[in-house]
Amino acid sequence: MEDAQEDFMEQEEQEEYEDRDKPLTSPYIPPYRQTRLHVQRSSICSRAYFVVVMVFFHVYILNVIGLLLYVHYNNGPGDLVNGDGATSASVSDSETPLPHPAPASRELHVEDYSQSFSLPRIEGIRVGHVQQVSLVPDRTHEMKTISLKPLLFEIPGFLSEEECRVVVQLAQLKGLMESQTTAPSQEQEESNQPLLSLSTEEVFSLLDLNQDGLLQKQEIVSHSRSRDGTWLNPDNLRQILTGLEACPTGMLTLEDFTRVYDVSQNPGQQRSWKLTSQFKQRSKHTWLYQGSGSHHVLHTLRNRLTSLTRLPSALVELSEPLQVIRYEHGDFSNAHHDSSASHSDTICAHTRLAGNTSALTEVSCRYLTMLFYLSSVEEGGETTFPVADNRTYEEQALIQDGVDLTDTQETCARGNLRMKPTAGTALLWYNHLSDGRGWMGELDEYSLRGDCPVRRGVKWVANSWVNVDPDHQQQARYQRLVAKRYQAKSGMEEHHQPLSHSDLHQDL
Repeated sequence: MEDAQEDFMEQEEQEEYEDRDKPLTSPYIPPYRQTRLHVQRSSICSRAYFVVVMVFFHVYILNVIGLLLYVHYNNGPGDLVNGDGATSASVSDSETPLPHPAPASRELHVEDYSQSFSLPRIEGIRVGHVQQVSLVPDRTHEMKTISLKPLLFEIPGFLSEEECRVVVQLAQLKGLMESQTTAPSQEQEESNQPLLSLSTEEVFSLLDLNQDGLLQKQEIVSHSRSRDGTWLNPDNLRQILTGLEACPTGMLTLEDFTRVYDVSQNPGQQRSWKLTSQFKQRSKHTWLYQGSGSHHVLHTLRNRLTSLTRLPSALVELSEPLQVIRYEHGDFSNAHHDSSASHSDTICAHTRLAGNTSALTEVSCRYLTMLFYLSSVEEGGETTFPVADNRTYEEQALIQDGVDLTDTQETCARGNLRMKPTAGTALLWYNHLSDGRGWMGELDEYSLRGDCPVRRGVKWVANSWVNVDPDHQQQARYQRLVAKRYQAKSGMEEHHQPLSHSDLHQDL
């Protein structure tokens, strides 16, 4: 019995021992199966995630390519690289003012003419839209959209009262020429009344370009360099320079200038001098050079225009001088286009040096006009845009009831838009449309404008044009030609005449 029990116990121990050696696979099958199923689900999720990521990646690449194509075709001939660093094409956010750029250099930069460029345009948004623009430090101006056809803006207070006064005085000192095509009236021929009477202090201030209270040789000589006219006749200039060289400091104070200038006049002449001989004719307009050596106010106006329009500084610098016009009682100008439509047989006057002019007709190519009101007018003298914002433009529509709307002397009141002159206010409008590629397109027929007759008072205005050739390759050749001339002149002696508008343009 005992032997049987011992055999049974030994058998159980043997089975237990054998069980320990057996692999425990059955109890752990479910975990291994679950792990294998989990790996399969993870693999499926990874593939789906990879597909989604690749789809988004390809969409992103397509968006980038589309953006690059959009920028390329909207920049036209090329991106602008200028001294102001401005590449934006519009100013549309009324909450964000335009930044005030650093003052432009007084000298022309050769690199400005070797780069391709595009023509930014200010956005009008809608008639009545007001934008905040920063043109001078610590101040913003309001620019209001007046018309969309043509694209026209009004900027009150663009010029200060002092700036208006200085520009008028500079124009009078330079001398004005008759703008009318008709012969002057007998009253004008018999009038010997001088147009200008300036004190010696005022003349000193106008000659003092940097307004430091001292006249240097360069400031005096600069007025004899412009071929558009001189401020001082050769005898006066020679006498003043002789007096300047006699000063130990090489500069003239107001007291010194008064003494030297009096010596240059006839004996017994008063210090308050009148330009009776040079300005006895009642003139109408003149041109004021705005380049190196010009008055600081003229520099300021040009730089301010560049800042506002964000155009390449090279275009602004090489455009026509500032035209100043005086409208007296009864004076007017019929409605006209400031610029001209381009044709195969025409060439822009300002780029004629870069093309074959033998068989071509020269025309004015003015991308935009900026008009400055230098005085207010008591009655009349409005700037009129007869067809502004018409639904359609038809030349035959300018004749209404047998009356020509371009005849501002008779039909000024019938114009669609009339702007009353207010001293310091500026108007800016584009004479050409965009070609859709960032360059100047066809003439905007709606830019027709004229001046209503002055009924009471005197009207002083100034026109600043930016000249652009519709053929951007022709414009580029002209830029390169200017660069070569500037390089040649930069190596010459200091007394040599610098590159100026008169070397490259004619008064239009």
